[in-house]
Amino acid sequence: MKKAITFLFLILFEITAFACPVCKRNQPKVLRGIVHGPGPESNWDYVSIVITIIITVFALIYSVKWLLKPNENNQDHIKYSIFK
Repeated sequence: MKKAITFLFLILFEITAFACPVCKRNQPKVLRGIVHGPGPESNWDYVSIVITIIITVFALIYSVKWLLKPNENNQDHIKYSIFK
C-alpha cells in the first residue's frame, strides 16, 4: 500500500512539471502550471472536460466493483472451468 501511495504521489507531482514558463503565464488560473499549450477557448471546453471526468470516474468505480465482487453464482459459468 505504501508503494501505491508513493507512486500516485510521484505521478501527481510529475504532472505539475509539464508546463513551461510561457504556458504558465498564458493559462487560466485554474490550469496554471498543469497543462502545456493553448488553454481552453470557451466555457464549453470546461463542460466537456467535466463530463469526461464524470464518465471516467463512473466507469472506474463500476469496473473495480464488478472486478472485486462480480456476483456470478451460476455453477455453469466459464470461470468455474478455470478453477477446476
